[in-house]
Amino acid sequence: MTQKLKPIKVQETLRAKGLRLFSPEEFRRIFSVKEWAAQAFIKNHTKDIFIKLRNGLYGLKSDPPAELEIANRLYFPSYVSFEYALAHYRIIPESVYTITSATPKITREFTAQEKSYEYYRIKIEAYRGYRSEKKGQGVIFIAEPEKALIDYLYFVDLKRRTLNERLNLRNINKKSVLSYAHFFKRKSLTKLVKSIL
Repeated sequence: MTQKLKPIKVQETLRAKGLRLFSPEEFRRIFSVKEWAAQAFIKNHTKDIFIKLRNGLYGLKSDPPAELEIANRLYFPSYVSFEYALAHYRIIPESVYTITSATPKITREFTAQEKSYEYYRIKIEAYRGYRSEKKGQGVIFIAEPEKALIDYLYFVDLKRRTLNERLNLRNINKKSVLSYAHFFKRKSLTKLVKSIL
């Protein structure tokens, strides 16, 4: 069964389908091979044509996925938010090297390709306010500026983060921030938002 899988052809097919990130199950479906054949091929070619990001998630070595694409798939569902998104929108002046994301699942931390990825749990009712953005060859999910701010302030309100005194709120839609705050169902958060805005 693995005879029909040729490394060059596999790379070409994955690139043609825009699949720079894939699971063994996706690989199996694309190449119509049995589960054991897909797993054997991936295992035998991890390092030469594939990169292993975590168990069950691989990327193409010749056309590696962007860090934010990895962030979205490493722990699913999730969207980029908190400090990383705030720096992306220049709401905070600092550079942020750890990619921070919101998820409705339990809080987790991963390292992939020498990059740190942190995922923070938010209430399922508050898991909204993100959009898809084209990034190079792929698409990423990132919080809208107002949602990134409220996700961050939620953790400030929980005393799990310290408030950054240099927030640039000039281009922030205050109504939108308050609207997102409502989904967290915390009066103290709404009070904090009003005091900052």
